[in-house]
Amino acid sequence: MGEHIGSPKGKVLVTDVLNIGGSGFIASHIIDILLDDGFKVTTTARSDEKGRRILESASPTQREKLSYVIVDDVARDQAFDSVFEKEPDFEYVIHTASPYQLNVQDPIRDLLDPAIKGTTGILKSIKAHAPTVKRVVLTSSSAAIINPLNHAKVYDETHWAPWTLDDARTPKWAYETSKVLSEKAAWNFIEAEKPNFDLATINCTFTFGPVQRNLSSLDAMNTSNHRIRDMIMGKMKDALSPTAPVFTFVDVRDVALAHLRAMKVPDAGGNRFYVVGGHFSNKRIADVIRKSYPELEGLLPPEDAHDDFPDDVYNFDNSKSRKMLGLEYIGLEKSVKDTVQSILDRSVTWRT
Repeated sequence: MGEHIGSPKGKVLVTDVLNIGGSGFIASHIIDILLDDGFKVTTTARSDEKGRRILESASPTQREKLSYVIVDDVARDQAFDSVFEKEPDFEYVIHTASPYQLNVQDPIRDLLDPAIKGTTGILKSIKAHAPTVKRVVLTSSSAAIINPLNHAKVYDETHWAPWTLDDARTPKWAYETSKVLSEKAAWNFIEAEKPNFDLATINCTFTFGPVQRNLSSLDAMNTSNHRIRDMIMGKMKDALSPTAPVFTFVDVRDVALAHLRAMKVPDAGGNRFYVVGGHFSNKRIADVIRKSYPELEGLLPPEDAHDDFPDDVYNFDNSKSRKMLGLEYIGLEKSVKDTVQSILDRSVTWRT
């Protein structure tokens, strides 16, 4: 752990940005946009194999500015200390590593500890060992905003989901609780410790968009994209699955751009950003696929399937992200179309 691996000649890169959790869907797009914007990036990986896969997925030009360091367990005490001791000159840290598991056996062990300890652990290490860090951008979630037990008419950054530690013991709410408590832990750390850096959080909703290049299989795809994958695989051919509980989406490229601009825009520090592009339903997704890829018609849900989009669905106010970060947001049609194309392109690779 702590070994810095990157360029072919073994040269240690002077790194501007540390990305925590580089193997994930959102993180892969963040790394791309950072590199394209001219930053040098070090990302963490849980193993040498995963780190090398991140490097190999980058273009030759990108690879010159990309390296990785192994952090095998983000929830372990002082897990990040050695990273900053070896490379103390980061200017920014983007923390995207947080668990989302479909088969949770122990909510505290599988979700709460990695989310909360991973977040506070990185903040403690930065304060202790990285005096050059100016800002930390944390990937949070709309799950830290939305109250499914009593929806607001319009959600924005001022809203907090109601979950407490007691709710984490109920598997149904364990993930949502982990997002609320980890984000609150980050803000509490900033208020109590008054470190040399400030904080911004990106609270994104269900995230669609092109799958990452280093995806090993269809099964490894991010959870939000599963419904699109399942449609084009014929898994909803006989009946359309329910859309609930979430009816809002955002494209991953907008999420990545939000992280970049939350990092760069001076006034973004100290702010939450509710990053949401629009509403969706499974029926609307199926209709986009049918229109854009008529050759997939035989695999898609029935054309006359019921649209379960509710008349009284909650609304959202994303004006803060539009004004402060300059986001314009990709629409549902483009997001779904590009997601499908990326899956089809990767499927050719997986079959060969």
